[in-house]
Amino acid sequence: MRPNDFSPSKFSALWLALAIAAVVPLANSAQPAPVSPPAPASSQASLTVFARVGDITITHDEYNAAFQTATRGKFYHGKPPDAEVAVLQREVSDNLVKRIVVLDEAKRKGLRPDAAAIQKQVQTYEERYAKSEQWKNTRSTVLPPLIARLEEEDLLSQVEKSVRDRAKPTEAQVRAYFTAHPDKFTEPEQMRVSVILLRVDPSANGAVWKAAEDQAKALADRARTGQDFSALARRYSAEASAANGGDMGYLHSGMLPDGSQAVLSKMKVGEISDPQRLLEGMSVFRLTDRKLAKKHKFETVKTRAGELAQRQQADDAWQTFIKDLKGKTTVKIDQSRFLPLAK
Repeated sequence: MRPNDFSPSKFSALWLALAIAAVVPLANSAQPAPVSPPAPASSQASLTVFARVGDITITHDEYNAAFQTATRGKFYHGKPPDAEVAVLQREVSDNLVKRIVVLDEAKRKGLRPDAAAIQKQVQTYEERYAKSEQWKNTRSTVLPPLIARLEEEDLLSQVEKSVRDRAKPTEAQVRAYFTAHPDKFTEPEQMRVSVILLRVDPSANGAVWKAAEDQAKALADRARTGQDFSALARRYSAEASAANGGDMGYLHSGMLPDGSQAVLSKMKVGEISDPQRLLEGMSVFRLTDRKLAKKHKFETVKTRAGELAQRQQADDAWQTFIKDLKGKTTVKIDQSRFLPLAK
C-alpha cells in the first residue's frame, strides 16, 4: 500500500497507542513536544464543528486529538516544516472521513465485531499494564472506550479484507502484470569482486592518504605484472575478505559505493582497477567474473507474479471502494485553520 493510502488498522493502532499512553504513561519515557495545528481563538471554538460526514459530526477537538496522534507517529524527532504539517493536516482530515464512511458501510452490511478477538486484545493490555497502579485506578474508565475502538478497528478490517479478497487476477492479468513490470522479474547484473584495502583513518592528513594511494598503485602494478592478487590481498588487505584472498563474492548494484560501482562496471573480467578512495581507505579491485542481468521466464516466476498482481489489484480495488463511498456521502470540512500547501 502506498504511504499516503488510508489503512484502518494503521490509523486505529496509532489512536490506541496514544490513548493507552495517556492513562498509563510508561516509566522513563520521554515524549517530544507535539506539533499542533493553529490554535483556536477560544476554548469554546475548539468545540465547534470541524467536519460533517453524512449525519456524523467531527469536532475540532476530535480532529486535534487525531492530528496529535499522527504527529507523534510521523514526526517523533522534532518539529517538521510548515509544508509537511500542511500535508499532514489534510491527510488526517481525509483519514477521519474515510474512517467514518467505512464504518457506516460496515453498519449497512450488518457486520459485527469478533468478540473473541477483541477479548484477546483486551487481555494483552491487561497483562501489559498489570503492575501499573495508574492502570488499576483508571481501568474502569479506560476500558469502555478502548473496547469500543477495538471493535471499530475490527469492523474496519473486516470491510477492507472483504474488498481486497475479491481481487483475484486471471492468468491473462498476471501475464499482463509480468510484461508491464520487467524490473520486478529481472535478476540484476552480478560481479564477482576481489579487493585489497589499505585502511586509512578518515581524519588523517593528506600526506597519509597520498602514501596509501602510492602503496595501492604499487600493489595494482604488481598484480598486473603477474603476481597473484589473492596472495597480495592476504598479505596487505585490511578488509574482512583478506582471509579469502580478497574475494567478496558476487555483488550487485547498490552493494558498493557509487564511484567503485562505476569503475567496476567498465572493467573487463580479469582486470585490476586503479586505486580507489573509499571512506575506509584506499582500495584496489579485481573483477573476477560477471553475470549479466537476466529476466526470468514467466513460468519460473508465475507464483510471484500472481502475488504481486493480486496485491496491485487489491490496492486498486480498495482505493476505488473508498472513492465510491465518499462519492455517495455529503462531506463538508472546515479547512480555515489549515496551513497553506506549498506551491
